Amino acid sequence: MTSTRAPASVPTALGGGGAVAPGAPAHGVLPAAAAPAARRSPAAALVPLVGLALLATVPFFAGEYLQDLVVKIMILAIFALSLELLAGTTGLVSLGHAAFLGIGAYAAVLLAPKTGAGSLPVMLGLSMLCAAAYALFVGALSLRTRGVYFIMVTLAFAQMAYFIFHDTKLGGGSDGIYLNVKPGLPDVLDLQNRNAFFYFALGALAATYGLLAALLRSRFGHALAGIRVNEQRMRAAGFRTYGYKLAAFVLAGALAGLAGFLIAVRDGFVNPEMLAWQESGTVLLMLILGGLGHLRGAVLGAIVFTLLKELYSSEGWVGPLAGHWQLTLGLTIIALVATMPKGLMGLPAQLRRRPRPVEAADDD
Repeated sequence: MTSTRAPASVPTALGGGGAVAPGAPAHGVLPAAAAPAARRSPAAALVPLVGLALLATVPFFAGEYLQDLVVKIMILAIFALSLELLAGTTGLVSLGHAAFLGIGAYAAVLLAPKTGAGSLPVMLGLSMLCAAAYALFVGALSLRTRGVYFIMVTLAFAQMAYFIFHDTKLGGGSDGIYLNVKPGLPDVLDLQNRNAFFYFALGALAATYGLLAALLRSRFGHALAGIRVNEQRMRAAGFRTYGYKLAAFVLAGALAGLAGFLIAVRDGFVNPEMLAWQESGTVLLMLILGGLGHLRGAVLGAIVFTLLKELYSSEGWVGPLAGHWQLTLGLTIIALVATMPKGLMGLPAQLRRRPRPVEAADDD
């Protein structure tokens, strides 16, 4: 009789019940291929904290333009982190992630009071809930497919949401819709204030990063890493992988809705272009640029992509080429990806592996 016990090379990942995660090292840490962060040194673990501390000082010295640019980067970093949970951790590459960003933004505007400021906790919660609800609907259907089919199904659902807002009067049609008054907490937090909104966005980024970092170190995160490495073996080991993937999909949608809420409050305006497939492609480029499989890579990719876009679209820096910033930005990203296949996070290791020139032999 053939034994059904998992091989010794497949150690326990979730603990209890003999459940195992393929490719995971002993003691339940993440697979090396899926979670290099598990081997980070204590100094590397302090990098996010140092970054947050430096960001907290920006309002003290930065002008309006720089402060607004940093807020934009922080919001895009949240958006990139939400997709990192899918693409980098679980191995689910989606081209429809912008739908959740846009739905979160539209919910913030459509559910806001017609007069007066809305309650910040209520509006934020509803925005994330609406995005998560659509993610549940999309994920329940799309996760039954794999590979390129999954990519195309998520793209189709995103385009469906795009045309709902674009071709109907639900959200003002193609012209978009305005947020009359920004939400807040009476006598506590007024998001009309530039500095208050900056620190609120910073807090949202810190909370998102902290949540995902804790999740990746949890038993749930171990399961997602195992699914990315070998889903078939995870199912053979007794895991219901569909439920894990659906939970990750919904959480990623909710976090994208958080980013959409912040965009709506920052700009006071939303339009259907937020749901377009180009936005999904843009955030995926951020992950590739920073390095898939790294939370810090998602943040770094958002920083570099935004700064490159600002550089190439500024006539003061590139002159007439500013009118063709898509071309110069595209060529730059192609060059970076070609020279750094593992993204910016993989650059230090790539430099360490660079072969040293062989010294010529002494003829004497």
